[in-house]
Amino acid sequence: MAAESTAFTPLALPVLPLDDEVVLPGMVVPLDLNDTEVRAAVEAAQAAARTEPGKPRVLLVPRIDGTYAGTGVLGTVEQVGRLADGDPGALIRGRGRVRIGAGTTGPGRALWVEGTRVDEKVPEPLPGHVAELVKEYKALATTWLKKRGAWQVVDRVQAIDEVSALADNSGYSPFLTVEQKIELLETADPVVRLRLATQQLRDHLAEQDVAETIAKDVQEGVDKQQREFLLRRQLEAVRKELRELNGENSKDSAEESDDYRARVEAADLPEKVREAALKEVDKLERSSDQSPEGSWIRTWLDTVLELPWNERTEDAYDIQGAKAVLDAEHAGLEDVKARITEYLAVRKRRADRGLGVIGGRRGGAVLALVGPPGVGKTSLGESVAHAMGRKFVRVALGGVRDEAEIRGHRRTYVGALPGRIVRAVKEAGSMNPVVLLDEIDKVGSDFRGDPAAALLEVLDPAQNHTFRDHYLEVELDLSDVVFLATANVLEAIPEALLDRMELVRLDGYTEDEKVVIARDHLLPRQLERAGLGADELTLDESALRKLAGEYTREAGVRTLERSIARLLRKVAAQHELGERELPLTVTDADLRGLIGRPHHVPESAQDPAERRTAVPGVATGLAVTGAGGDVLFVEASLADPETGAAGLTLTGQLGDVMKESAQIALSFLRSHGAELELPVGDLKDRGVHIHFPAGAVPKDGPSAGITMTTALASLLSGRLVRTDVAMTGEVSLTGRVLPIGGVKQKLLAAQRAGVTTVIIPKRNEADLDDVPAEVLDKLDVHPVTDVRQVLELALAPAARGVTPEVPVAA
Repeated sequence: MAAESTAFTPLALPVLPLDDEVVLPGMVVPLDLNDTEVRAAVEAAQAAARTEPGKPRVLLVPRIDGTYAGTGVLGTVEQVGRLADGDPGALIRGRGRVRIGAGTTGPGRALWVEGTRVDEKVPEPLPGHVAELVKEYKALATTWLKKRGAWQVVDRVQAIDEVSALADNSGYSPFLTVEQKIELLETADPVVRLRLATQQLRDHLAEQDVAETIAKDVQEGVDKQQREFLLRRQLEAVRKELRELNGENSKDSAEESDDYRARVEAADLPEKVREAALKEVDKLERSSDQSPEGSWIRTWLDTVLELPWNERTEDAYDIQGAKAVLDAEHAGLEDVKARITEYLAVRKRRADRGLGVIGGRRGGAVLALVGPPGVGKTSLGESVAHAMGRKFVRVALGGVRDEAEIRGHRRTYVGALPGRIVRAVKEAGSMNPVVLLDEIDKVGSDFRGDPAAALLEVLDPAQNHTFRDHYLEVELDLSDVVFLATANVLEAIPEALLDRMELVRLDGYTEDEKVVIARDHLLPRQLERAGLGADELTLDESALRKLAGEYTREAGVRTLERSIARLLRKVAAQHELGERELPLTVTDADLRGLIGRPHHVPESAQDPAERRTAVPGVATGLAVTGAGGDVLFVEASLADPETGAAGLTLTGQLGDVMKESAQIALSFLRSHGAELELPVGDLKDRGVHIHFPAGAVPKDGPSAGITMTTALASLLSGRLVRTDVAMTGEVSLTGRVLPIGGVKQKLLAAQRAGVTTVIIPKRNEADLDDVPAEVLDKLDVHPVTDVRQVLELALAPAARGVTPEVPVAA
């Protein structure tokens, strides 16, 4: 049933205004009589009570910003006396709601109004939903009172059974605003009012729970910090006592972590690196001394702090000066010198235009120096760094098989270290050094990974500005580093890795360049090592030339330097034994007496009867090895027809390609024998044997095709191959001479061997531009397109009236 309300007879009451305060029925409140309006209302009520039975009555009306509410509370003055602070006051009890009507007159200075009292009744027994509401309100009120510790009030609230009185009990709630209390005051229906009071109390408890949770979390955090601080202080005191007891002076871990934090904050680190370092410092502060993680973190922090994140050396943009430095320290090698000069010129122009960084990448370089041993690839790296004014670091990659050597180990491993690239940058002390990756073609791979694959990111100019080492796990900018990779064999470098590098070939030195290098670089160094002065011993240029031409035969100068060192040691020993006086000038005639006979006498210098080409069937070819160009001899013979050993026999540890070239050469001669006036009729019945001396050395490639054809033609015709002729080129079944590689190395080898005439394919004629002019001046180079031209140039004329004798294999 709905709640019922009964209206009473209108009352004339003095108004007692309440500023920003609300009194609900059932509440007892003390009021200060020092307030003029309060005193006037109380005095008017007392004056009216003298003529009426009962206690003085006033109308308690809320007033907000000078505006009176439409509903007030009938109050009786219970007592007039002194408040707790000694001021005069009155104790007033709220009795019931009154709807305010028109103003009226009455005794005293107070404002009098007419009002109609409202009484709320709820039928008995209470409906089920109202009873549940009463139960819920009491439970919520009990919870709130218990939280406040007001246990004595709990029983009083539980004893209230009237719905209206229970709802009006919310007037005591300090958390309600004036607006919320006015809403309760003006709600006449007790059930609606109780529902409103319940919702207000429920919302407050929910807010209080959230506030308590936050306060609890904050307090727990504060307590944890205080507890941790206290424990650390106690731990520090215990460690101090232990150190004093053991006579130790080690730094406390707390001081150490504070020291790391100060070092990180003071270091000039990139933002992301700083954040990662501070996280590790936080971990260090939380870790115990017994935890192995502490030592890992310290090692990692030391590595990060030692790296030169923002340190760079200024490039020397004196292009003429850099070129002069390269020329002074290295003879020859014009290609690589030109490339470094170009690089410096571009860097200078970019710096002048403010283009030092483009797309987050700086202007580094990745060069691959490929050439035979001893041509100065490694020492060239130091000269490049000197010319550019940069730091130089050498990283030896020969025999490296572990990918972690390049990318570093994960920090979880014991003894983990960053990779060689990071260590090289740390060793250099700058972010733009010249890093020499020595012997990159000797890198291997096994179950630990492929280091060459790890180098792909390092040597890629499009990626290495964000290189991430497994140990550091932060980005490292390598885009300003000049990488110089050295290799002896181009084919041993993985194709994907070679594609990321700019190839610069160092094909070896001419004899004149060797003499200059020996005079200007090798001899002064070896004189110092032998303890001799420049004024005590002089090597004549003729002696140097003979050392380079006859005592050594190589693309580089290492053996030449060893020969010079051996000669100087011999002179020094003879001087100490009293056998030779200093100063001394050594000429080419003195070499045999000091270091013995020459080891590499040119074929042209030998007795004609002792030359390899002194018999038919022997031709001189040119090849490229890991040590540069070299001379290759081809020998051919025919088997005795009585043995019945027909077919082709090949020896000399040949590869498949070279075996196929021999088959092609034989097939060409069989099909064109009549045209070439060669007696090829017996080839079907007699076995052909082709041999390449130095059988322990593997050989392969197509460039010996015309050499084998010439040797077989010489064998069949009985005409000797000219001693001063060497050749290279691939042969086809139709007799065409096809292009090959390594022309420069082969011509250098021919010049070293004393050959004066060289036959090359016509389509390789453009490669002659790479050959030094002094070498071309000493060689008569013939570009050819057909084997017939080769035979015409290489074979000596047959002696008239002499029947050629065909050598027969034993």
